[in-house]
Parts: sequence; structure tokens; C-alpha cells
Amino acid sequence: MDIKANLEAVKKTFINPDCLLVAVSKTKPLADLKEAYACGIRDFGENKVQEIQAKQPEMPEDTRWHMIGHLQSNKVKYIAPFVHLIHGVDSFKLLKEINKQGKKIDRIIPVLLQIHIAEEESKFGFDAKEIQEMIQDPEFTALTHVSVQGLMGMATFTEDENQIRKEFKSLKSLFENLKKETLPAFVEMKELSMGMSGDYLIAQEEGSTMVRIGSAIFGSRG
Repeated sequence: MDIKANLEAVKKTFINPDCLLVAVSKTKPLADLKEAYACGIRDFGENKVQEIQAKQPEMPEDTRWHMIGHLQSNKVKYIAPFVHLIHGVDSFKLLKEINKQGKKIDRIIPVLLQIHIAEEESKFGFDAKEIQEMIQDPEFTALTHVSVQGLMGMATFTEDENQIRKEFKSLKSLFENLKKETLPAFVEMKELSMGMSGDYLIAQEEGSTMVRIGSAIFGSRG
């Protein structure tokens, strides 16, 4: 597995050079992460709290850890001190817990709100109506220790590019609509995290600012 060659090959295909590459290192050994780090990668995506906890002390201090999987409220406290960005905030309950843990350690924790765009029941996230209801909730406006930086979404797992594009377009549309609204000071629509190894080029065409790529860099998970 030539991680350096894989990274170069992926970056060559980027349509938007300013789009952040988050290397999805879940299930991968530390040696692979260190190799990617040596090639200039600083942003790593993990989907299990136990794994991110184990890897974090073993990597250089300037490594930026992205929690990209479904996060349970009772696990937030373990990553609150160091996580760079939580991508998958899929409920108000989880957001309030992140705020609570941030308050305990006096740290403002950056997050993205996960929107359910796929035609799959297995995916998590808010719909557009739920987002609108939440941002008007007094409990939401009272949050003090989270920084909402944008939205995240996962397209349907399908070969149908039109379907994927339609879903990314809907997420971008919601993102742009929210940008026009008067939002609390801790909410800023600047990041749109969409696109993975199989669909990151479509995602970039549709306005993604951040893609999560694992198998195209590290190979398929055994």
C-alpha cells in the first residue's frame, strides 16, 4: 500500500484545491496515519471514540481529529478536550451534551449539523424542518460552548450519479438558505462536509468544502 502515491493521485483529481481532505483512518494502524502525516496530512477522521482516544496521544500535537461517525451522547466527554471537529451532530440532545461537556472544561467545541439527505433509513441526521425548529428554540440560542460551523451529509450508497448529485444539491441549497438567515453568533455556515471516496468529485462540483476519504488513500478495510 503506497499511501504517498495514493494521496498524490487523489489530490490530482481535486476540482477544488481549497477543499479540505480529511483522511479517514478508522480501523487503520498508527503506522499508516504516521505515513500520511509525513506526506502532509493533518486532518484525520475516526468513527469510534475508543479508537480516536487510543490514537490521539500517539500522534503529533498538531494532528486535527475529526469525529465522523455516529456519536453517542455518553461518549462525548472522552473526546471533548481534543476533538477538532464533530461532523455528525444528528440531534439536539447530542448538541446539548457537547455544549455541557465543553462548559465543564471551558472549551468551545466546533461541530457540523448532520442533515439526512439520503434515501436510506440507515443514515442519521436532521431534516430541513427540524433544523429550522431547532435554531429558533430558546434552548439553542442559549448554547455557549459549541461553535456550529456548517453542515454535513452522506449521499445514498448507489451507482446512480444523478441520485447522488441531487442529494448533494439539496444539502448545498439548505446551506445557502441558512447562510441568508439571521443566526446566533455561534452559528456560521462556512463548512459543507460532503463526499467520500466514491463520490467526492461530484461533492466538490456541488460545493463541498471538506471531503472524507479513506479507502482511496489507505486501501479497503480488511
